Amino acid sequence: MKTKQNREVEFRHLGNIDYQEAWDYQSRLFDGIVEQKRANYALPAEEQRLCPNYLLFCSHPHVFTLGKTGSLQHLLLNEQQMREKGISFYKINRGGDITYHGPGQIVGYPILDLDNFFTDIGRYIRSIEEVIIRTLAEYGLDAGRIEGLTGVWLGYKPGEVPRKICAIGVRTSRWVTMHGFAFNINTDLQYFNYIVPCGISDKAVTSLAKELGHEVNIQEVEEKLKRHFEAVFECRLFEKHTATR
Repeated sequence: MKTKQNREVEFRHLGNIDYQEAWDYQSRLFDGIVEQKRANYALPAEEQRLCPNYLLFCSHPHVFTLGKTGSLQHLLLNEQQMREKGISFYKINRGGDITYHGPGQIVGYPILDLDNFFTDIGRYIRSIEEVIIRTLAEYGLDAGRIEGLTGVWLGYKPGEVPRKICAIGVRTSRWVTMHGFAFNINTDLQYFNYIVPCGISDKAVTSLAKELGHEVNIQEVEEKLKRHFEAVFECRLFEKHTATR
């Protein structure tokens, strides 16, 4: 097993990118880490190479994605209706049910070798949630978790009206992660009316702009997310100023 840990994470911003293109991009990075890990297993510790880590930020044109445990019944539009509204649809290999990605979101894809951090998927998901919770606190919003449900919620305490502001769905293999989170910033929330978000019919969806009552600077939120990601994962983000796509 690999004994050395790499706590450096390369940050790449992909801009507004087609979902399939981003999925393929993630997959290439993911496969590269897995291949490096396989190669390391055959080597003594002193000859093993540190596996890289990546954090990708992007947004997508309107798209619904259905996780491998999701139900097609939670998609409320047919193919013709989706074409008319300019919405794409993909069945994908992450966990979870159906969700929406679109303009005004920050979509984050951490592609990490968890052997560099901690080998605990539950802790990994809670850590992503913690990054979002800390970011929302900077805007004066009290966000948290609801037992049994993944993601970040406002109105999460008993007696309040629960509103999901960030969805999370991940895939792991050999402790390498892909997919990640979709954080609603200036998102057009009407698109969530066309699905049963994450298969949950009795709770609302919200955005940072809706909660604050005004549009939010997305770049400002991204910088806060990056800072909290470094703190929660006890890592250092760095960026190579070269073409990322």
